[in-house]
Amino acid sequence: MSKFRILTPAGASFTVAGGGYDYEMEALEHIDAEIVECPATEAGFIAAAPGVDAVYAKGMKFTKAMIGALDRAKVITLGTVGVDYVDVAAATAKGIPVTNCPDTFIEEVADHAMMLLLATHRRAFEQDKMVREGRWSEGRPQLLQIPRLMGLTLGFIGFGRVARAVAKRAAPFGLRLMAYDPFIDELTISGEGVQPASLSEVLQNSDFVSMHVPATPEAEGMLKEKHFRQMKKTAIFINTGRGPTVQESGLIKALEEGWIASAGLDVFEVEPAQQDNPLLRMPQVILSPHNASASARFDVARKRRVGQELSLVLSGRWPMSCVNPTVLPNSGLRRWQPVSMERGPNS
Repeated sequence: MSKFRILTPAGASFTVAGGGYDYEMEALEHIDAEIVECPATEAGFIAAAPGVDAVYAKGMKFTKAMIGALDRAKVITLGTVGVDYVDVAAATAKGIPVTNCPDTFIEEVADHAMMLLLATHRRAFEQDKMVREGRWSEGRPQLLQIPRLMGLTLGFIGFGRVARAVAKRAAPFGLRLMAYDPFIDELTISGEGVQPASLSEVLQNSDFVSMHVPATPEAEGMLKEKHFRQMKKTAIFINTGRGPTVQESGLIKALEEGWIASAGLDVFEVEPAQQDNPLLRMPQVILSPHNASASARFDVARKRRVGQELSLVLSGRWPMSCVNPTVLPNSGLRRWQPVSMERGPNS
């Protein structure tokens, strides 16, 4: 039997079912660890939990009862940026660190956010449809109503890694930049060439509002109808963060009644997006299926990161990322890793 046993739900993979664990094992083989599967159900996990040294969380929600069944686990490791499918509070209460991948897919999500911004601003899908439907002459008149990008304002709600990467991409287009993030000091924000601002200032002054807030209990439904009412009628709302941070009914009403002009969304309050969701029928809205972080390196990078985090903690060292305040294995020290307002990336 291996020295360390890592428990994970069977059949649950990020993009390829049954993809194996070769990439994770690159960092685990030297410490004599093995990944063992259990049924992807709460009862199946609870039955297998006693005696395991770590958990590789994927494919399902990890409840308080499941975490409570762990009697010696040193870490719960996620191959995602978002941690909303794990009861972090329950893990913290048991002294189990929860690790994620906060910096693995920053560039991809930032590219995607910038793509949504440009595509919504220049009405890319509507223009494409005009050409395909033989409405060639309608294209130029539509764009003659749209201001040029240079000199417009992009406001960020949350200014973590992804938002900062978007800011770097947006600056060469001549956009003015401002950001609201109560967890990041003003010098850090201004050091990125971005004006620190209150939430109201961002909403009222931005031509583009880009949402980068993680799905924490505190942030659920953060943006409501009253917030969309504060935005410009010409404003475009971009969300590559987490769907539940936005009260979708408020966003839909804002779009239907013309409080804002359009939206570019990678995430939804309920996923997959339901076919009766009014957003799916709005020509001024551009949508993608929560895949902003995806690229050819997606599975490889996150799986290797999972293996590295598991290996670090099982070897008695600090993980690279930890989303909760916790007592690490074999240590009497406490460490706090602050959770920024951003999900980061999309997972």
